[in-house]
Amino acid sequence: MAKPAARLKDIADKTGFSVNTVSLALRGSSRIPPETRTLIADVARELNYLPNYVATSLVRRETRSIGLILTDLSNPVLTAVAQAVEGELSKRGYTTLFATSNNDIAVEERMIETFRARRADGMLVFPCSHRRLDHIRKLRARNYPVVLLVGDPDAGIDAVCMDERMGAYKAVAHLLGSGHRRIVIIDGGTKLGNSEKLEGYMQAYRDAGADIDTALFIKPSGHSVAHGYWAADAIFSQRLGASAIFATNDSLALGVLRYCARNGIRVPDDVALMGFDNIEFGEYAVTPISTVDYNVERVSAMAVERVVDLIGAEADLPPPRVTLIEPDLLIRQSSNSTIRS
Repeated sequence: MAKPAARLKDIADKTGFSVNTVSLALRGSSRIPPETRTLIADVARELNYLPNYVATSLVRRETRSIGLILTDLSNPVLTAVAQAVEGELSKRGYTTLFATSNNDIAVEERMIETFRARRADGMLVFPCSHRRLDHIRKLRARNYPVVLLVGDPDAGIDAVCMDERMGAYKAVAHLLGSGHRRIVIIDGGTKLGNSEKLEGYMQAYRDAGADIDTALFIKPSGHSVAHGYWAADAIFSQRLGASAIFATNDSLALGVLRYCARNGIRVPDDVALMGFDNIEFGEYAVTPISTVDYNVERVSAMAVERVVDLIGAEADLPPPRVTLIEPDLLIRQSSNSTIRS
């Protein structure tokens, strides 16, 4: 049978001090002399005493925990975000409660309610759909601290995120500036209503005075390397006449690169390739992939800072603030070609 956990009373009995004195000493209160705090701490360690954080949270009305909900950990950039957020929260004395929605809004809603039931002090959410946010607006309306990791400036919810429209615009403008006019976009996000990258693509075309052909819009059912491979198969099987491909994440771009390697299609000589996110695998691919940088450390640090500030608000939450971080373009071998008009 497991030995019962030590209680404050057990420490009090062994040291001869009152339970109240023991409690104050273990919380580091200056009201207790240093030598007494040291003695009580030593006995607590000897008895393997563990604080009752649940009871403490009920008294303080805080749990020092923050929920983090992401869409899909098969995306390397979101794995990096999870690690960075956990590190930033740990620096501030918070525990991370973690969940994935697997791009299912019903699961996302359920995880939000689970974290609320566990009394998380706030939440960071990478939503499945950047437009279907009513369930998150309700949290905000109830004065609950929540920050999105991808956001719409008009959503009425705090957000810290990369400016995906601008990132896509820069990527496509780079390809257009190299002389490409038939640029395929592989974008699995539009099926969930996440249109920022497609909007950036189209704006770059409009600003260049080039014609947009919707036949060049490829919409896979996911964002993985395999989805990129089969998207490339569709592109070349349909003979779309594309001289460049913009994949809206680097995993898709890696799938395209693999398809080209297996089918004798030279990158960038036969087709230029651009990704998005700047994952490590893309930089070290056989043909290094040009990409749009996702500044994981900056996004994570600023999002954590914002949610902690909201938690510390003494009355009603301040007006929501959306911070869009402009991404940099990283030009590598996969797009390093020029088409002569």
